[in-house]
Amino acid sequence: MRQGKLQARKLVLSPFIIVARNGKFGLIAGLLAGLALPGMAAILRPWIPEMVALLLFLTAFRIGFQETVHNLRAMVRTAATVLVLQMVLPLLFLSALCLADLPLSPLALAITLMLSAPSVTGSANFTILLGHDPAPALRLLILGTALLPVTCIPVFYFLPVFGELTDVLAAASRLLAVILFAAALGFASRQWTVPDLDEEGRNALDGLTVIALAVIVVGLMSAVRPALETEPATLAFWFSAAVCVNFGMQVLTFQSLRCLGATTPVPGSIVSGNRNFALFLVALPPERTEFLLIFLGCYQFPMYLTPIVMRRFYGRA
Repeated sequence: MRQGKLQARKLVLSPFIIVARNGKFGLIAGLLAGLALPGMAAILRPWIPEMVALLLFLTAFRIGFQETVHNLRAMVRTAATVLVLQMVLPLLFLSALCLADLPLSPLALAITLMLSAPSVTGSANFTILLGHDPAPALRLLILGTALLPVTCIPVFYFLPVFGELTDVLAAASRLLAVILFAAALGFASRQWTVPDLDEEGRNALDGLTVIALAVIVVGLMSAVRPALETEPATLAFWFSAAVCVNFGMQVLTFQSLRCLGATTPVPGSIVSGNRNFALFLVALPPERTEFLLIFLGCYQFPMYLTPIVMRRFYGRA
């Protein structure tokens, strides 16, 4: 009887384990589908919040509460990292613009918003695919979103393009509620069902996560295909900007953390380059969001290619 259950379990988990072993191809497939299936992208876009919640649930279930919290010192260190990433960096960038007497161009605004935003929900999953501990990335996601109402105020003070700050705070509160609910449900389900998750189970969850990431990215790229058909030069500009900003921030953060003696620099570096700046779209007037939607779509490419492009670079860690 027990042998039969083990065989049935292996039969169910095997497809997901195969997907996990070929995770990079799943992410590439999602990017290609986002370009090739604009109709599907339009259908999936309204369901992005639900898909994000599912992704967070799977991540929390895989890691578990104990590994996420770890200890009080880790949480304090995470809070300090959040303040640097979401408040100090954008203020330094705005100060550099001011000193150089440069205007707040659309590109400068996009970079400022990106630097001010918390981690994307998939940062822990990218960390897993790169073979590193995902718990620090999940802590940065939760605390970064929780502290966003505090970190964004001094930054937005210097950004006159925004409308009501309450719109951003409301959006951040909704995202935080989703994150906390999905994470709590994932932690509780893990504790109630399989508190001692084995390696095979973790690999199967990784495969399921790759599938979820590939589906989500299709909805996030709804603005890319129209821009490719009507404004290819504009799309090329924003694509180049997204690649440089994303990978550039990852490399810069990684080298800085290594110089500071950090023992786990990879999760923080991934978070530094992959931010959820879509949160801020709700507070901008419609005429200022068109280029940001294109930038958001282009931003998915370096984000989803992080586990592939950065593998060798992070392999030295």
